Amino acid sequence: MRAIRLRCEYLKDPMGIDMQAPRLQWNCEGGLRQTAYQIVTQGWDSGKTESSSMYAVYPLELVSREEVVWKVRLWDENGVPGEWNEAHFEMGLLRPSDWKAEWITGNYHVNKKDRCPADCFRRRFTVKKEVSKARLYITACGLYEARLGGEKVGNFCMAPGHTDYRKRVQYQTYDVTGMLHEGENELTVQLADGWYRGSCGAMGIRSQYGTETKFLAQLEVVYADGEKRRLVTDGRWDWSNDGPVRFADNQDGEIVEAFRTPSYDRKAKVTKHPVVPAASNNVPVTEHERFSPTLIVTPSGRKVLDFGQNIAGWISFKLNAHEGQRIFLRMGELVGADGEFTQKNIQTERNGHISPLQQVEYFCREGQNEYKTAFAVFGFQYALVETDVPFVPEDFTAVAVYSDLEQTGWFTSSGELLNKFFDATVWSAKGNHLDIPTDCPTRERHGWTGDAQIFFESAGILFDFAAFSRKYMHDVFDWQEKSGRLPHIAPEGGADFYMRTMNGSVGWSDVGVLIPYRFWKLFGDDSLLREFYDGMAKYARFMERRCGKTMFPFAEHIRLSKEAQKYLVNTGQSYGEWAEPVDVDGGFRWQDFVAPHPEVSTAYTAYVLGLMSEIALHLDHPEDAAEFAKTSEGCKKTYQELVSGGKYGLNTDRQAQLVRPLALGLLTEEQAAFAKERLIRALENYGWRLGTGFLSTPLILDVLSSYDPDAAYRLLENEEIPGWLSMPKNGATTIWESWEGPASQGEVASLNHYSKGAVVQWLFEGICGIRVAGENRFAIAPLPGGTFTYAKARYNSVFGVVESGWEKRDGETVCTVTVPANCTADVVLPGGTRETVGPGEHVFHEA
Repeated sequence: MRAIRLRCEYLKDPMGIDMQAPRLQWNCEGGLRQTAYQIVTQGWDSGKTESSSMYAVYPLELVSREEVVWKVRLWDENGVPGEWNEAHFEMGLLRPSDWKAEWITGNYHVNKKDRCPADCFRRRFTVKKEVSKARLYITACGLYEARLGGEKVGNFCMAPGHTDYRKRVQYQTYDVTGMLHEGENELTVQLADGWYRGSCGAMGIRSQYGTETKFLAQLEVVYADGEKRRLVTDGRWDWSNDGPVRFADNQDGEIVEAFRTPSYDRKAKVTKHPVVPAASNNVPVTEHERFSPTLIVTPSGRKVLDFGQNIAGWISFKLNAHEGQRIFLRMGELVGADGEFTQKNIQTERNGHISPLQQVEYFCREGQNEYKTAFAVFGFQYALVETDVPFVPEDFTAVAVYSDLEQTGWFTSSGELLNKFFDATVWSAKGNHLDIPTDCPTRERHGWTGDAQIFFESAGILFDFAAFSRKYMHDVFDWQEKSGRLPHIAPEGGADFYMRTMNGSVGWSDVGVLIPYRFWKLFGDDSLLREFYDGMAKYARFMERRCGKTMFPFAEHIRLSKEAQKYLVNTGQSYGEWAEPVDVDGGFRWQDFVAPHPEVSTAYTAYVLGLMSEIALHLDHPEDAAEFAKTSEGCKKTYQELVSGGKYGLNTDRQAQLVRPLALGLLTEEQAAFAKERLIRALENYGWRLGTGFLSTPLILDVLSSYDPDAAYRLLENEEIPGWLSMPKNGATTIWESWEGPASQGEVASLNHYSKGAVVQWLFEGICGIRVAGENRFAIAPLPGGTFTYAKARYNSVFGVVESGWEKRDGETVCTVTVPANCTADVVLPGGTRETVGPGEHVFHEA
């Protein structure tokens, strides 16, 4: 038996982490069962440790810059040791005193109303002799791109990533050993506005985190003879802002005058920033797939490049031109019904200011011009080209840019539209995970916490998502108020001031409990619970303090028993179900923002506090567990009384009001039986189309399949709007924000909004029946149905690759299950037969 997929805190050979006691992780290959492991490093030997766990915690205290090479071997079920496998990790700068560099900025006065060119910095230095090791530690308030000898350092794009820079600044660590040579070397850095000073949010609000962009860098060189040298940012760096990038905004784009060369004729200015940089302990943002376009000539004669796939990324080109010739590109998701390129579905306007622009204006140098965007990302499938420079489509390339999330989940079936919907969800997930989870890569680009929590389990199946979600939890808890309230957007840059009242909204702010809880269940890792428990408990008590209160004048007057009134949540602005189809909820009204939504708020308070009770018990906080359980039960009984009649009664065609209590387990036995039957009638009355909104759409198939699988499949296979398959049926390559998609004339609605794709969780857990049931254990219950003749899912989990599929052939159903080494699976076949199986492939036949 051999250890494979070696990871340190879910990262492959990470460099520059700052976590003490990191988890060393692996999967097993060969053999059936791991009976022991041994890990050996330079300073630690675990010895033969009898355990089936595929991880161990590194026990020694780690220091700054420490490199640890670790190797692991396993013993199989016969007590036979396997071969060694090896990996490594390296620590970053763990103490504030490790930073000897000073923050530097451009030597100019900042006017908030003006937009500034990219700053250009340079430091020349001499390398005396052979280098054995060199590391560049670097970060910025803004976006940086560092180069050594003209070559870009590392592959991180949009560095240092997006955080609330007032509270957390991420730095990167790069191995630059091979980029240095004996003699004179040159380190240059370009610095652009990024999220720090550039546009954020739907309205393109600027300077959300500060007005003075700056960066911090520390180059540490170790010569072959052991001598060390350090080069840091300080007042000796050369600076100018006369380089080619005349304008750079992460949403609006770039203006580039390619014929310019920085003069570096002035010195940088030393400045300060109150935050000590921290490692992100996350995957980098990198370039990925590349797309070549076809050329469309619109009815008006305009030239549009169609890249065939809606993505988040940027554009590159290579062509010959004369100095001063102009190439103007505008990126967008849509060619309208009139055949013309448009950005109307992604742009907003306020006081004459339009956002986002998503454009590149490039002025050529003489001869060959090569361009690739560096400081902006766009959501687009199409690019409108305006230029007098001769070109062919092959001169242009679209490059997908997103966090380097390894795909770990695959699904296929006999349903072509369902397969396309799955692919569209994967693409929307890629396009909306650039260091934070965003709603869309075009208009808002907000880190909406509601989107993040409803999609977490889908993301955790589709991608190696643990490190990314851990980083996002830091963003969430960085915002937390003393009251315990958590945000609806994190980081909050770009949110209008009036939206701050929406912080604390159930379904959104609950992210601080829901993601750590689901992380624990999916990955078998309670580290987020332990790290954030204090903040989670503060939020739970924030929720408790809202119980029994009424927010006038916007709260409804609700008659309940005296005991039930104590637990009714009828205060605090919230989103409620949010975004049900227009013919269901009557369309958006401003009151939807200011109302407490007592049915939704009471339901989620009961649910979240119930989870907190379970978490508290697990972490040995029995008093907290009892407190949260009591409040949860009180809210649950209040909810049962609330839905016993009247406006929130269960005799309704509002699908969400039936799905929510069934999914969250809030009803009495009698109420649940009625709600199940009434949900079927509600679906029939709506033509078996989706009538749920934001919160309940991911839940409805799981609810239906628990008692009526045929109904679940009938709803899934609906091809009419509103419905999941209506998107690929109408040509979508990503998931739409609005059910109507391009047909939503006059509506500002992104075509790349992953939240509705959260249903792919059910493709794995429902159709193919794969669920993680504990450490090294799966529950597999395939569920054939609908018009499908086969389906198959593959999930590369933290415990190994598990597969489940079924096929209807020759009058029988054939189910195939593959279990990874060192794991077992409790299989429940469609006919009810149960069997526990070990590693390997297992084929079951049922008539």
